[in-house]
Amino acid sequence: MTEQGREPKAPFGVAEVTGPSMVPTLYHGDQLLVHYGAAVRPGDVAVLCHPLQQDLLIVKRLVERRPDGWWVLGDNPGAEGDSRLFGSVPEELVLGRVRGRYRPRPAGQRSVRALLSWGFSAVRPVFCDRSASRRLRAR
Repeated sequence: MTEQGREPKAPFGVAEVTGPSMVPTLYHGDQLLVHYGAAVRPGDVAVLCHPLQQDLLIVKRLVERRPDGWWVLGDNPGAEGDSRLFGSVPEELVLGRVRGRYRPRPAGQRSVRALLSWGFSAVRPVFCDRSASRRLRAR
């Protein structure tokens, strides 16, 4: 995941998803609206500093708060790079909550039907998913 402007000067910013760890919720290339400093709770999708490589930003679902930080998982069970690999993420490394996503229009999409379909699904809020949180915690 990459972010424009590492140190947020405003409460909202834009970040871009790289990689498949959050599929089907987020896809490679999605642009995210991030609310920096927002209160977070289990089930939220958040932007975090990677606990082992703090110059790297990641986006994951917050599963549960533990004594040593947040247990985070990607929505794609086949992808690596979450708390199953690096453990809990300290609270101070949770930067913000993802409020929405924008999917860029695929190249070559010209038919009216395809454009309407894209327009209807391109901008969506990213909600807290309590059911996903319970499923992920059960792993």
